[in-house]
Amino acid sequence: MSRNSINFVGESDAIRAIRDLLPVVAVSSSTVLITGESGTGKEIVARSLHDLSHRTGGNFVPINCAAIPKDLIESELFGHRKGAFTGAVTDRVGRFELAHNGSIFLDEIGDLPLELQVKLLRVLQERVIDPVGSTKPVPIDVRVIAATHRDLEAEIAAGRFREDLYYRLNVLPLNTPPLRERATDVPLLLQYFAKHHAQPGEKPITFAPDFTYALQSYPWPGNVRELSNLIDRFSTLFSGQCLELKNFSKTLLPKGMLGYKALADSGELPTLDPMLGGDWMGGPSSGGLFDEVAEDEPAQDAPNSVEQMTFMSQALPVLPPEGLSLKHRLAEIERDLIAQALSRTNGNVSQTARILNVQRTTLIEKIQKFGLRGD
Repeated sequence: MSRNSINFVGESDAIRAIRDLLPVVAVSSSTVLITGESGTGKEIVARSLHDLSHRTGGNFVPINCAAIPKDLIESELFGHRKGAFTGAVTDRVGRFELAHNGSIFLDEIGDLPLELQVKLLRVLQERVIDPVGSTKPVPIDVRVIAATHRDLEAEIAAGRFREDLYYRLNVLPLNTPPLRERATDVPLLLQYFAKHHAQPGEKPITFAPDFTYALQSYPWPGNVRELSNLIDRFSTLFSGQCLELKNFSKTLLPKGMLGYKALADSGELPTLDPMLGGDWMGGPSSGGLFDEVAEDEPAQDAPNSVEQMTFMSQALPVLPPEGLSLKHRLAEIERDLIAQALSRTNGNVSQTARILNVQRTTLIEKIQKFGLRGD
């Protein structure tokens, strides 16, 4: 496995979709816009597109548009000529020129100043750059890959991003999903990073079932980058050990995992995740908030689902003599719980998904299915 493929560890539908799409997008020279939260691997996607393309013999040149001071970014992108400004004692080749016959990765494009957006638009349209202080345009042949964690359509509405540039960039859109939406990949990522960060001559760390459950259930606000850093920390401090959450120091855990730690200490943390499906090592996921009972399945095939709904409903009516449709009753309870959670979060789908410990995409499907409203 190459160093650029760590974010593609996993067998979730989202990761399979990215794997299938990359070779198709890579053969084109059209501009790509990668969207997704920080830490989801946007640069890895960009590098993979370059490696799979016919430009792989050229340079892959990344630049973070948010990390360079406003008064220097034009020179970084397009270069400058000697004497163009104070301190320009020699000619400087810009990133676009360095990427000639290769690919340039414009990370955090949503943070590019408006005046530079105009100049970038000209580069995309005419395929020439104007180094600072030069009177002669320089032709370039570059594949442009941009990325952002921002909602560019909202930025356009706020007047912070040019609409014409957005459409120039958004020719081939790709999205990197957050880790919380592919939680079944977490056990595989744990194994990968444990090997990746293992100390020389030591075995990789392993995780007891309670710890694996907590790591799989944790929402990972920093996504795969946060997971990698955490495993790096554990591998350094506890090289070769099997880690149990109930015996683990809470000072070494993210704050969002302290609730799982408290449950583990009290012996109440399960090692089976009914929301995610399968066993604690990350078996197949049903993808639903609660597994529906199929019409042709015997009741004993899904006791955990019925048991869970019984506890969570808190108001299960007495079973009538004529019986009832368990499937329909469970659906009613599921709808009520989703409606309550949406009301509590004022319709915020992401917050509702966290409250219900369900993938956001699954929740959206449920909202549509039940005719509910969410922002």
